[in-house]
Amino acid sequence: MSPTHYDLIVIGSGPAGEKGAAQAAYFGRKVALIEREPVLGGAAANTGTLPSKTLRETALYLSGFRQRGLYGVNMTLKDQVTARDFLYRERQVQHTEHMRIIANLRRHDIQLYKGMASFTDPHTIRIENRDATPVNLTAECILIATGSHPFRPTVFPFHDARVYDSDTILNLHDIPREMLVVGGGVIGCEYACMFAALGIRVTLLEGRDRLLTFLDPEIAQLLTRCMRDMGIDVRFNESVAAVAAAPAEFTATTASGAQLAVDTILVAAGRSGNTDKLNLTAAGLTPAKRGLIDVNAHYQTAVPHIYAAGDVIGFPALAATSMEQARVAMVHAFDLKYKTRVAPILPYGIYTIPECSMAGETQESLTKAGTPFVAGVAQYDANARGQIIGARNGFLKLLFARDTMKLLGVHVIGEQASELVHIGLVALHAGATADLFIETCFNYPTLGELYKYATYDALGRRAKLRASPDAVGEHAAEKPPRIPAVGVTAQT
Repeated sequence: MSPTHYDLIVIGSGPAGEKGAAQAAYFGRKVALIEREPVLGGAAANTGTLPSKTLRETALYLSGFRQRGLYGVNMTLKDQVTARDFLYRERQVQHTEHMRIIANLRRHDIQLYKGMASFTDPHTIRIENRDATPVNLTAECILIATGSHPFRPTVFPFHDARVYDSDTILNLHDIPREMLVVGGGVIGCEYACMFAALGIRVTLLEGRDRLLTFLDPEIAQLLTRCMRDMGIDVRFNESVAAVAAAPAEFTATTASGAQLAVDTILVAAGRSGNTDKLNLTAAGLTPAKRGLIDVNAHYQTAVPHIYAAGDVIGFPALAATSMEQARVAMVHAFDLKYKTRVAPILPYGIYTIPECSMAGETQESLTKAGTPFVAGVAQYDANARGQIIGARNGFLKLLFARDTMKLLGVHVIGEQASELVHIGLVALHAGATADLFIETCFNYPTLGELYKYATYDALGRRAKLRASPDAVGEHAAEKPPRIPAVGVTAQT
């Protein structure tokens, strides 16, 4: 029997795979999608994006954490919270997402195949399933969207049920007393915060000298302080050299010689591309470091009709960017003349406690480029909505070009930061200046008002720079002063 032929074969049903398949099918292409796991959605639906964010909300709810900043309210975690309590809502959200993806594939007439996919030649994919005879499919175009899996350093005894990675943590059996989180990247910081909110004693080890080096330094500094205020023992320039397991606990020895006694370990040491079973050599491809696939600006691999998108191509490895990459790839593959590029400015959301989010340039990138800028800051606790919701920590920082006051960067830490950043993101795409925020009337009381007062702060500091450039220097001060609760600047 000759192989079934398609215009497009997509390998993987995560954000990149689903949206890439839907994009091509929407424009009339015959599409097959292959998924090796029992459920659809990849890491985003099953082990990463949605589950971890749902667990965060569950931790905040069960612990009453959001209410702790409100006057007269003192809530603590109920006495006998179980892992089932913690994971119940996450399972519900997962199921709903699975149903949504299935409905989307059906709506676009995408043929779904279950099994392990591998190349037999650059245009042919073999699908093997334990419960069925192997099937061969051919296509004019192929999209690899196989995602990634956690990297497991050999020093950790992953055969022990008490040692988790960012995928297996969702199988948590009991709420532990103590947890060692290894790795201060996005995943490590997010899980450290949510488990600390539940009252677990968390130690976080980070091999560098600060958390999340891509963030604005002041955002990272405040996040570190907030995490320590939650009781997290944050240790920098540290790594694990050895782990000794005993029935009651682990003893982790760090590179500096310190010994940590904990009953659970979560390793967040980065991720590797899911390419080892694809037989890429048959397609004429060779994976890069950690199994990632190199692509060009159109998300083409070294073989022009084979594209790749999402976690399997590496940074930024976000669900939102993965979707956009796949759409752009398919527009290019089928010459759809629709969406020719991923947005040049991307938002980043880190769901720690508090949230952090950013878009555009940082103070470090502007300084490195020699771009004169001025920063403006507005604090949550000086904002009426911030006071209402009990936000004790958090601020919005805006970076403007000093000469034109064009917005260059947006940085937020605090409640709803990942939502609040979108106001600035749209302004960045529009090439807006400070005038946009000064002229806009924001609802009162809202966190959106922070944009107006951060802009006033930047204008005030720009005026000081012009009045005394030698005294202040070419750029804004590295540590902007706090905005007072009343009379933010003379210009308000």
